[in-house]
Amino acid sequence: MLNIKHAASSVVLSTVLSIAALTAAGPAAAQQIPQTGLPVVELGAGMHLIHAEVARTDEQRAIGLMARKEMAQNAGMIFIFEQPSQQCFWMRNTLIPLSAAFVGDDGTIVNIVEMQPLSDVSHCSTKPVRYVLEMNKGWFDKRGLKAGAKLRGGPWPK
Repeated sequence: MLNIKHAASSVVLSTVLSIAALTAAGPAAAQQIPQTGLPVVELGAGMHLIHAEVARTDEQRAIGLMARKEMAQNAGMIFIFEQPSQQCFWMRNTLIPLSAAFVGDDGTIVNIVEMQPLSDVSHCSTKPVRYVLEMNKGWFDKRGLKAGAKLRGGPWPK
């Protein structure tokens, strides 16, 4: 009887410690379900329309597009930071390949990077920015959009 109680308490303790470790590591460490319910903003890039979910809080930005298995062709996510600074992104727990456009305060694309799924490699802006727009990999290239292109709409000051 003592061994059964000991085994049961060990399982409970192990479970509690695992949950505590995942919680302490932050929202991104345990992300297995895509975040939903974020507001959506309409952006324009040339003649193309983008429906971008808005990630504004630390938690929303940390989770980003993790655990998504697919994303609509003209859908994306715009990450909004309080102050312009060098922004670096990785693809931990992100299942789909993405392109990220680092965007200045006036909506101008500073640089674009291509990112592979499930990678901890950092991809950074070449200048301080406050906005990052993630789209399906190759989205910008297929539409001829490069650094210097200007996005319309969106959260940047008018």
